[in-house]
Amino acid sequence: MKQIEDTYKGQVQIVWKNLPLTSIHNKAMGAAIASEAAHRQGKFWEFHDKLFENQSKLELDNLKQYAKEIGLNTAQFEKDLSDPETKKRVDVDMSEAGSFGITGTPAFFVNGHFLRGAQQFEGFAKVINAELQRLNIPVPPAASGK
Repeated sequence: MKQIEDTYKGQVQIVWKNLPLTSIHNKAMGAAIASEAAHRQGKFWEFHDKLFENQSKLELDNLKQYAKEIGLNTAQFEKDLSDPETKKRVDVDMSEAGSFGITGTPAFFVNGHFLRGAQQFEGFAKVINAELQRLNIPVPPAASGK
């Protein structure tokens, strides 16, 4: 994602949707809710990165520690963790994924083009470049191999 953002500065928007796979990861829902709580304080991506750096440590105490480490107001974070509206955001994302038939992660959409599973930068670049060309927008040199 970072490489896409760096290459296509101002030409792409990355939107995250939650799809915690609770049947295979019993801490996924808690991590998703905690990410939404961090989002409420404008630090979703910082929290996201912490979670991915520590995928085997997603207990509630860990989540609270990560919130502290990235500078969240921990009292507000804990309040947001228990707010039903925070979980509702996750539930809405899960419902949306289901409506598209998505059952696994990662899954990506680029202007409606579905990419299933982990992708190398080149896979994204191919689809993004085609969309930019379709819209008569110049493809950045770093993305075109020039």
